[in-house]
Amino acid sequence: MSCSHRAVIASLLALALSVPAVRAEDTGIGAFLAAREAHDDEIAQTIWGWAEIGYHEKQSSALLQRELAAAGFEVRAGVAGMPTAFVASWGQAGPVIGLLAEFDALPGITQDAVPRRAPLPGRLSGHACGHHLLGTASVSAAIALRDWLKRSGQPGIIRLYGTPAEEGGDGKVYMVRAGLFNDVDAVLQWHPSDVNAVSPGRSLANKKAKFRFYGLSAHASGAPDRGRSALDGVEAMDYMVNMMREHVPSDARIHYVITHGGSAPNVVPDFAEAFYYVRHPDTRVVEAIFERVLQAADGAALGTGTRVGHELIGGVHELLPNETLSRAMYESLKAVGGVRYSAEDQTFAEELYANIDNSTKPLGSQAEVQEYGYESPGVGSTDVADISWNVPTAGLRTATWVPGTPAHSWQAVAAGGTPIGSKGMHVAARTLALTAAQLFRSPDVLAAARKEFEQRRGPDFKYEPIVGNREPPLDYRD
Repeated sequence: MSCSHRAVIASLLALALSVPAVRAEDTGIGAFLAAREAHDDEIAQTIWGWAEIGYHEKQSSALLQRELAAAGFEVRAGVAGMPTAFVASWGQAGPVIGLLAEFDALPGITQDAVPRRAPLPGRLSGHACGHHLLGTASVSAAIALRDWLKRSGQPGIIRLYGTPAEEGGDGKVYMVRAGLFNDVDAVLQWHPSDVNAVSPGRSLANKKAKFRFYGLSAHASGAPDRGRSALDGVEAMDYMVNMMREHVPSDARIHYVITHGGSAPNVVPDFAEAFYYVRHPDTRVVEAIFERVLQAADGAALGTGTRVGHELIGGVHELLPNETLSRAMYESLKAVGGVRYSAEDQTFAEELYANIDNSTKPLGSQAEVQEYGYESPGVGSTDVADISWNVPTAGLRTATWVPGTPAHSWQAVAAGGTPIGSKGMHVAARTLALTAAQLFRSPDVLAAARKEFEQRRGPDFKYEPIVGNREPPLDYRD
């Protein structure tokens, strides 16, 4: 970023910080959300129990839609070619503020709401990233804002986006591509975590594909010369990509799993599949590395006498920061404060904490709000990023998990099924609602956020989704 751009952004930040944070007691938002807490807890725990995976969140999506419809929102379901995606709007005129709701669980991890390892029999998935809390808090904040807008007469439109399949399905990308964010002035979002924090936003761009090798079946002992192993193709590709790791930028990430490797050792497999992710802080570098992965796949097929094809499953850009919105959100989070444990919560947390390896965060830190920009370098990927290149966007994290808990862990599932998760959810709902209320009342801050957004994108920017023209991969979890 040039010095002139930094100067412009600094002046915009000064404007944002000159506007005092909206206080809950000034708006009635705090009291409204406090009265909803028990109801929101029930919604979140119902979705926690369903634990529906990406693009299969039928019950979870329908429940959140019913909540919004009952509050007077106009709900459009099945948008952008995704049956579980929806958009809910309330208001006729004024700035448009968007909130994001996720609700998909992760496959392959289950856990009861207890502080020791206890998988749930017969369950194949769990809310190890807390999206049951995420969707519920955003919906509750939207309903609270609708109540405030109606009571105050403040002009504005609140828009809640029900976004499926964040975990690898990239549902938001298809909603952006469909133009569903074209009229939005700002987007606010949050994510479960083990801290209460706001940073301007960093993440890794990501491109995902399934590589499918096809060979010839034969008896692996009686006629091995007649066979061509598709599994050999997958393993040869994996080996070459692993050798490539030495020769890519150090901040790149490449992960894979073999999703199908054959059915029996004495049958040469005629089909095998590997699922690959390529990540880096810059979309352009991701694209370059991905081309090399394609070459490794072609070489592996040539060397093993098989053939290979690939299906692009998804892809997301890196987050585009917006300091103006992030600073406004940080002021709201400070006004709300951190998470307070009851005696029962503390007992649960202490036992769970003993089962967390290498925790770098002390118990008690859930009650604090971290300094602005805390842990801002991002190491994960999110489809929120594609929204951030199309609309000024800001996000926060709240302590829905015991300090030190890693995402996608059984400990995260466990805490998310208890009042610990719910209390972090309530902090998020208040912060989202208060930040949006401030933006509705502060057109200068919205204008500053838009100006910063345009500066960061640059005058020649043209958004291109990494997924291209492919349809949403509704079967990517099948």
